[in-house]
Amino acid sequence: MTITLDRHGSVAVLTIDNPPVNALKTSVRAQLYQLVEVLDADPEISAVVLRGAGKLFVGGADIGEFDRPPETPTLPDLILRVEAAVKPWVAAIHGHALGGGLEMALGCHYRVAALGAVMGLPEVNLGIIPGAGGTQRLPRLIGLEAAIPVIAERVMLDSDRALQLGLVDRIIEGPLTEGAVAFAARLSQTRPPAGTRPLSDPGPAFWEAASARVAKAAKGQSAPLAALHAVRHGVDHGCEAGLRQERETFLALKTTQESAALRYLFFAERAAPRPADLRDVTPRPIALVGVVGGGTMGSGIAAAFRNAGVPVILSEREAPALERGLATLRGLFYAAARRGHISEAEAAARMAGVTGCVGLEGLSSCDLVVEAVFEDLNVKRKVFADLGRLCRADAVLATNTSYIDPRQIALNLPAPERFIGLHFFSPAHVMKLLEVVPHPATSSEVLATAFQLARQMGKVPVRSDICEGFIGNRMLKRTRVETEALVRAGTPFAAIDAALRRFGFAMGPFEMQDMAGLDIAYMNREAARARGESVPEGPLDLLVRAGRKGIKTGGGWYDYAQGDRTPQPSEAAAAIIAPLVGAGAPLAEDQIVDRLIGALADEGRAILAEGIASSATDIDLVQIHGYGFPRTKGGPMFLTDRKAKA
Repeated sequence: MTITLDRHGSVAVLTIDNPPVNALKTSVRAQLYQLVEVLDADPEISAVVLRGAGKLFVGGADIGEFDRPPETPTLPDLILRVEAAVKPWVAAIHGHALGGGLEMALGCHYRVAALGAVMGLPEVNLGIIPGAGGTQRLPRLIGLEAAIPVIAERVMLDSDRALQLGLVDRIIEGPLTEGAVAFAARLSQTRPPAGTRPLSDPGPAFWEAASARVAKAAKGQSAPLAALHAVRHGVDHGCEAGLRQERETFLALKTTQESAALRYLFFAERAAPRPADLRDVTPRPIALVGVVGGGTMGSGIAAAFRNAGVPVILSEREAPALERGLATLRGLFYAAARRGHISEAEAAARMAGVTGCVGLEGLSSCDLVVEAVFEDLNVKRKVFADLGRLCRADAVLATNTSYIDPRQIALNLPAPERFIGLHFFSPAHVMKLLEVVPHPATSSEVLATAFQLARQMGKVPVRSDICEGFIGNRMLKRTRVETEALVRAGTPFAAIDAALRRFGFAMGPFEMQDMAGLDIAYMNREAARARGESVPEGPLDLLVRAGRKGIKTGGGWYDYAQGDRTPQPSEAAAAIIAPLVGAGAPLAEDQIVDRLIGALADEGRAILAEGIASSATDIDLVQIHGYGFPRTKGGPMFLTDRKAKA
């Protein structure tokens, strides 16, 4: 049984025990529906407390059922039955009450919460909207202004805020079940359902502002605006009509490719930090981290660890460089405070957890040292030769290299089982992707430690075997080859950028190159040529040799005004690359997209065949979290597989 019934005097306590998140699957709903009837008919029961076992109330509906036709009783049916119960129902919320879990609580007559409980309706993250009354009941309980951010903008409410808004009736500071039972024992009757409360229309200006705000935050996803529309429909036509509109929209959205893609990513992201082959491996404790290099990447890595609560020692070769690195870190923390993400006190606390040292000797007590110096094999080898001599034998040593073979970096390193590649993406304190690249000698404990740290930092870790560029930059190289081939064949680079933006990328590949700096790719190409590899001269080479390296030089593929990152058409760039541009007919927008996404998927299949990545899902996670592939499309592997099956 997934529902247990205990009697505390005249109060029945129902406990949902459906690990890991107490999802409201069909059997759970059926048992609860039956228990409403049973308890209503029991003269010895005066009230009912509904709680969740384990660490949370209810994490939502069973997402695994979304691809099947609805099964009775549906969650809307169950909630309506609870609302109509003769005995008062009290939701006792601890941990999280999310999605269908919060909707279930909204259907109860009363709600109490433990300190620290979190409530939300995050369905838009899955390409759907609340489908069991959330868009109608929540606004009638806490008001439109507070409810819309929860319904359509991914805002969560903690227990204090929920009490302030009237979502919960009481916060229980002691044991939750005992407090909820005491609360329920004093109830003599139910109260009118949330859906019967009045809700007035705030007027066109309110809706226009809300629509603009929601659309901006949606980033191209359709569900947030659909959720807002369902809310407004209920205001305009009443709760019953709003519930019908909500359910119809929910059922329509869950069949879309966008929702399928977002649900696919939900499961992939949840599984990524916990690889099955490492679940029984105990990671090493990491209480102090050293970061070698205080540049943009090193400072970002240090900030990522401090944001996760880990003390950091930042190392640089010279005092002025160290001061610049510490100043960069200070700027990152206080910028977060200015934006309201953390308090000034928290910014100060994070900075207080950073110390600096000149040279590597100060890192001898670290449990983990991450190297983030210039991308040069000899420089990196020297760093690890020194670290191998100075650090404890059990200290984990990691390189942040983007392209260099970690086996070459760790050559002759003592105890290579403690060495690993941790490829952060810039800005490292913001970007969620972390490529975990084990050396052939890396121990399972060190590998497990990397994934544990990723969880702690809120990263999405993906394991990659060793090849040039690992998973992400290898695929980026393929993209560059394909886009340059299109330009050579006569498709304007601005048209390629426009096609990829309309597909869902925040910017096109040429705009991205300008932002990152064309000289980075140019130096990699020059290094390949120096190794004797055949790298034909391309338009990018011509631009860099002409001094056009991107935004930082005022021009790359595009021109940029001083202090303005907006790309402008460039006659100069067009003239420079003209010798390499063909006169063929440019491809249409859909042809451009098919060509480039197909190339990504082809490279992904090669990476899988070579064993560089362990699954197509890992490749999609790299593209989503490292390279801006639109979430609504799921990733190149997911998208091309869906098209092949269509």
